[in-house]
Amino acid sequence: MGAELRAALLALAALPALAGAGPRIEHWRTEGGVPVYFVQAPELPMVDVQIVFDAGSARDGDRPGLAALTASLLEEGAGPWDADALAARFEGLGARFGVEAGRDSATVSLRSLTDAELLAPAVETLRAVLAKPRLDPGAFERERRRMLVGLQAAEESPGAVAERAFYRALYGDHPYGSPPEGTRASLEGLTPADVVAFHRRHYVTGNALVAIVGALDRRGAERLAARLAEAIPRGPAAPPLPPVPDLPGPRLIRIPHPSTQTHILVGAPGIRRDDPDLFPLYVGNYVLGGSGLVSRLSEEVRERRGLAYSVYSYFLPMRRRGPFQLGLQTRNERAEEALGVVREVLGRYLREGPTAQELEAARRGIVGGFPLRIDSNRKILGYLTLIGYHGLGLDYLERFTERVEAVTAEQVREAFRRHLDPARMVTVLVGGGAAGE
Repeated sequence: MGAELRAALLALAALPALAGAGPRIEHWRTEGGVPVYFVQAPELPMVDVQIVFDAGSARDGDRPGLAALTASLLEEGAGPWDADALAARFEGLGARFGVEAGRDSATVSLRSLTDAELLAPAVETLRAVLAKPRLDPGAFERERRRMLVGLQAAEESPGAVAERAFYRALYGDHPYGSPPEGTRASLEGLTPADVVAFHRRHYVTGNALVAIVGALDRRGAERLAARLAEAIPRGPAAPPLPPVPDLPGPRLIRIPHPSTQTHILVGAPGIRRDDPDLFPLYVGNYVLGGSGLVSRLSEEVRERRGLAYSVYSYFLPMRRRGPFQLGLQTRNERAEEALGVVREVLGRYLREGPTAQELEAARRGIVGGFPLRIDSNRKILGYLTLIGYHGLGLDYLERFTERVEAVTAEQVREAFRRHLDPARMVTVLVGGGAAGE
């Protein structure tokens, strides 16, 4: 099969697949106990795989940036291949390989055509990454320098400065407060031995799950999952993260920055991914600030006042309580006015909740857009990892629209009141003219 044809088929993976009803999810464990989640998608001759590890920045401890640095080094050589040879090998097989780390987890991904002459060597190469990453000192130093350069660039971005301050204020000493990208001091203090120890502790069977979507039958998926799981070093699961405490009261942070606009973030600890209020909060936030230009926040901040081009709000559920965040950018001289307006809109929404018309429009919008959420193998794969990692149940996608349609206005009001208190929120302003905290 020619390289051009392989590339064309890989690109087709972004086109609709399995649209309509939620896909059928199959689940089992390998002999070594690694959980597997699988959706058969025969439309295209390819397979997408993710191996997810409980190895995100929440596991950094007192070494911020360690999880991100470790993840980046998995792409820098494995087994007999250095970084260039590893990349060339996947490319020569028409496969795509990548590693990324967030706060909750780190993910190793592979996309390959299912032709045995291509899939088998791609899987064996991925096994080398899982079992024998090089973690070379030279690559360590190169990646650390890259991260330090990234930190310097982030310091010049008011949005990045605001986001970092927001998480630090929201979570404090909780593991979610650890900046995934690290700090200058922490990165300079890391050693190759730290990376080796982190990998040995967290990239293990007890911390892993495998998700597969593609043109394989159940037996083929079982063989693939077994081959990958066999390559993962054995080890126990990491201990549960500590609960996220409530904020004791309001906190206002002003950070000066030579920017023409002020970046404003308002928020509080929100919910876990498995919280029973997930759907009422999701539907309710669609009305508040999750539906773009027709949301309440956009109507008041953008349309009526002309204070910002865009304004948003969202809940980011995580293993522990992820953040609720409301954000916008506005001209420096109108920052206080904009902050007052968003506080007013949020406070009124917490008191009153959505109208019947707003709720119905939200339900229609979410249900109508659901097929686009599962219209490619890659999107389904993302849901599989969420379902497995957070224990959401195999019927999560199948019942998604049913659960959205069942949300009532009273459920929205009660859920928002349970989880958000205007008197206990963090507010961060980064921009010109701001003074210290």
